[in-house]
Amino acid sequence: MTSTGSVAVSWLRPVPPGVPSRFTRAGQVGYADRRLGELVQGRPPGVTGSQWSTAGRAGLDLVVCAADTGLPRFAVRFTTPAADGSPARRAERLTDAVCAAVGLPLVRVESPTLGGADQARRFAEYVVDARAYAAGTDPDDGDTIGFRDIEGRLPDGRRGPVNDLGALARVDAVEAYLAGRLADPIVRGLHVRWTDGPAEGWGWVEVRPGRCLVERVRLTSRGFACGVEPGRLAEDLAVAALGERLRDLDAAAPSLVDRGDLRGQVRRLAERRDSFDGGFAFDHLWVD
Repeated sequence: MTSTGSVAVSWLRPVPPGVPSRFTRAGQVGYADRRLGELVQGRPPGVTGSQWSTAGRAGLDLVVCAADTGLPRFAVRFTTPAADGSPARRAERLTDAVCAAVGLPLVRVESPTLGGADQARRFAEYVVDARAYAAGTDPDDGDTIGFRDIEGRLPDGRRGPVNDLGALARVDAVEAYLAGRLADPIVRGLHVRWTDGPAEGWGWVEVRPGRCLVERVRLTSRGFACGVEPGRLAEDLAVAALGERLRDLDAAAPSLVDRGDLRGQVRRLAERRDSFDGGFAFDHLWVD
């Protein structure tokens, strides 16, 4: 494809009419289980044939498109963590390169716990709502409440941030503590955003005295914004993953981490502040 004059031609292909959708929200439609190659009109410039062959087969959990044109707005992909230098990590880099070349923002969530069609749909709906809210607010208005900080009635009757993806997990942790299944009801966490890299969120809760259940999520969202800071979003996702694990604490027991070891990991992470973009946010009282 080419472009002439000042008219830019999109490399993105509309999702065909008749394809079943997973949701319709705020003028956008979500389609599940699409391949990247189905959304792109041929191999884009700057992408080799080998790169295109690999990236074109990449599966996307949700593709969110404009309801009127069917053109993709952004895509969501949940994956398990991959080691640096592994074939899976290389495939992700190629997918990122193709998405950047065709102008398709890709939000990747790396988690050993989160995934599946329902979780991908709920996350995509959350992002659509957050973007719609941000589009209707004035970023220069210092009194504007961010989407993540909107307060309302939580499931346990208290007031709090209703758009915290980890809100249900925090309620479940209190209930588990009252039932004698946790040593501490407080869910703690941290988040960072690596310079020129992903955001990372941690969430943990003390299950047995001195033994913690820990979840970590990496969030890559180049060229994408939804009004919620990526690090904070990654931490909320990590807490949501904890909620999934709290449903079966017997199965989680072998993976509990010593509290002292966890503190050491947090301190070592804090020592790398020069590598962070936007600081390092964590529960200081717990670490000190």
